[in-house]
Amino acid sequence: MTSATQVDVLIVGAGLSGVGAAYRLQTQSPGRSYAILESRDTIGGTWDLFRYPGIRSDSDMFTLGYPFRPWKDAKAIADGPSILSYIRETAAEYGIDRKIRFGHRVVRASWSSVDSKWTVEAETGPGGRPVTFTCSFLYLCSGYYSYETGHAVDFPGRDEFRGQIVHPQHWPADLDYRGKRVVVVGSGATAVTLVPKLAEEAEHVTMLQRSPSYIVARPGSDRLADRLRALLPEGLAHRVIRGKNVLLSTLTFQFFRRWPERAARLIRTGAAKQLQGSVAVDPHFMPSYKPWDQRLCLVPEGDLFKALRNGRAGVVTDRIDTFTAAGLRLASGAELAADVVITATGLKMVSFGQIALTVDGRAVDPTESVVYKGMMFSGIPNLAWCVGYTNNSWTLRADLTSQYVCRLLNHMSRQGYTSCVPEVDATEAAKRDRRPILDLSSGYVRRAADVLPKQGDRQPWRMRQNYLLDLAAMRLGRVDGETMRFGRGKAASIDHQELVP
Repeated sequence: MTSATQVDVLIVGAGLSGVGAAYRLQTQSPGRSYAILESRDTIGGTWDLFRYPGIRSDSDMFTLGYPFRPWKDAKAIADGPSILSYIRETAAEYGIDRKIRFGHRVVRASWSSVDSKWTVEAETGPGGRPVTFTCSFLYLCSGYYSYETGHAVDFPGRDEFRGQIVHPQHWPADLDYRGKRVVVVGSGATAVTLVPKLAEEAEHVTMLQRSPSYIVARPGSDRLADRLRALLPEGLAHRVIRGKNVLLSTLTFQFFRRWPERAARLIRTGAAKQLQGSVAVDPHFMPSYKPWDQRLCLVPEGDLFKALRNGRAGVVTDRIDTFTAAGLRLASGAELAADVVITATGLKMVSFGQIALTVDGRAVDPTESVVYKGMMFSGIPNLAWCVGYTNNSWTLRADLTSQYVCRLLNHMSRQGYTSCVPEVDATEAAKRDRRPILDLSSGYVRRAADVLPKQGDRQPWRMRQNYLLDLAAMRLGRVDGETMRFGRGKAASIDHQELVP
């Protein structure tokens, strides 16, 4: 094994979050060395991995885009290739692309309190050659989905099916669905994106859902934003539009959570108006859960509803009994003929990018860790994990996290600290209501309950879903309080005077 490469900060992941983190380090904590390790061979992360037809953002680009580089395209809800180009152009413009080590898959990281240092092991090249890095701070920006595989359901009889079965995460470049009968299994964001796009060329597309989701139509462009950009300087217009969209989305979420029955009625009324009697709202658009117990599905320009209205697509609410040679037999006894079946059955969630972590020789069990300020974890020193919002654009929290990391690193440098670790007060730990890090009832969250870290019932151990509150806390709040412990120098014991209850 070659000697280790030393940097101050090691970022894992060169997607939307990783590029944003690098920019913040360069501008708000300058002079600090860093590198980005990316397992794939190109920039983009999720937006390069997913190649299925119609892939797009499910939030507006004025908030999903970077605050330091305004989104200039006319589309507020952007397609995947446009977002990918935006990320890559940002990395090139600020020289971030020169800091990326492609084809480096991080497999383990070990923290030494004696050295105040992480030793990070990665594999690179066709044979998985081991390489080692050391860093003072480890920043994980690879998200919480597995890049290797999605959630696969072992449906009975699938080997009998004569057609093709495809998972959207591994979309074949040569898949030809033109003029064919397609069944999309699922009702989440991926399914509602795929159905209208496939319907443009397929003979017919059926969205087969076990249970419905809340689906909301919204404009693909923002007319107010267009007017503001025509009247105001670019930077000012971007800030105004971003602020307007943040406020609107925050108020909408609060309304939905406080008055769920009224919100559900509004969503169903909107769906009925879009469908114009072409498909029954009940049961196909009548979820059994409250709005925002799971993520809402947004469809720009109502494209899904349009495909249903013109008969190019249909929706069936039922369960799969078994695959047959010619399609699917459902629990009701009905049969769906299919040439291609798309299993949009969800993604697989993982903790810390599936990196095996140890602290002073002790293996870290993610489920025993409690999130701190939505980014660090109890008992794990000098590490942050970038996790975005579930009720708003991912980048809103990602950027706040990156700025907070810079503030924390700058504070440590000023005070001569070499380590920081959030610690749950032992006397309070038993009283805390531990729950999954994400407050959603979605299947992919429930399935990952035994692998994800937890959150508590109060700050700073709660995963808050409110950008406006987080903005004040992360930008203006103290970094040396609320149970954060700091240490100095090699072999330094924890400075207990720095523990703030």
